[in-house]
Amino acid sequence: MTRPAAFSTMFGIRILLLVFWIFPAAAQTVMPLYPDRIPNAIAGPDEETNKDQVIRKVSKPTLTVFLPPAATANGSAVIVCPGGGYGVLVMEWEGYRIAKELNKSGIAAIILKYRLPDEKIMADKSIGPLQDAQQAIKTVRERSKEWKIDPGKIGIIGFSAGGHLAATAGTHYDSTFIDNPEKTSLRPDFMILVYPVISLMDKIGHKGSSSNLLGAAPTTEKVRYFSNELQVKKTTPPAFLTHAGDDTVVPVSNSIQFYEALIANGVPADMHIYSKGQHGYPKTPDLSEWFGRCLHWMQVNQFLPSK
Repeated sequence: MTRPAAFSTMFGIRILLLVFWIFPAAAQTVMPLYPDRIPNAIAGPDEETNKDQVIRKVSKPTLTVFLPPAATANGSAVIVCPGGGYGVLVMEWEGYRIAKELNKSGIAAIILKYRLPDEKIMADKSIGPLQDAQQAIKTVRERSKEWKIDPGKIGIIGFSAGGHLAATAGTHYDSTFIDNPEKTSLRPDFMILVYPVISLMDKIGHKGSSSNLLGAAPTTEKVRYFSNELQVKKTTPPAFLTHAGDDTVVPVSNSIQFYEALIANGVPADMHIYSKGQHGYPKTPDLSEWFGRCLHWMQVNQFLPSK
């Protein structure tokens, strides 16, 4: 017997409601990164563009907060830094996609849309992204109770140039570039670095990221300061690194040298190098492969509860 159309429609609505009840959507909030004045900023027009979730000319940074359902939340949080050579932000592939995956594992995800270095909008473009990363860590830690986050389990993940930013936040946390009247810790508790730019030195550095961040002719002192393999110390946060040996954009030696510096300083670290993957992992390894290894590392290091 054929059911009436109205019956079929009502049945479909009930199924959808049941799905939403069983699998509640993660809470999502977009908020300005700075509640008031943006530090280091030069007043000018907002020229930000967004084409296919590739964002350019960011001058007004934001946080997009994805909180997992209360039933699955475990208290861990990760600030997400998309890459793009400090020239663009690849928001879907290295932002929203990752936030949703983190939420599936009960981890709060906070996507940082950080300012892209530009003399037109910053007095010192070299510190603009780091200021935004520090402000993100400060905000998440200060609102941890509200968001039901463990303030001792706040990590940062970065891809490509976003990996450079994440590593910079992890190695330069004791130099404060923002207002921090409450002396909130700016140290991420752990770092997840995915095909990261680490060094800005000539031999292995990514020239596009270096030029965008530091300009065409930076001083040797500034290049060394932002070459994070040279800035590791015993208090640098633990790190998970993954890279592909056939990466022709950002050489795998970036991850290798950072890993060696971490181990030399007694900092716990995992590194997973794939023979094939290229830059950005467009086909292989798939997300479940490297992210599954990352979750295992988080469990081993007690940033996630053991299964």
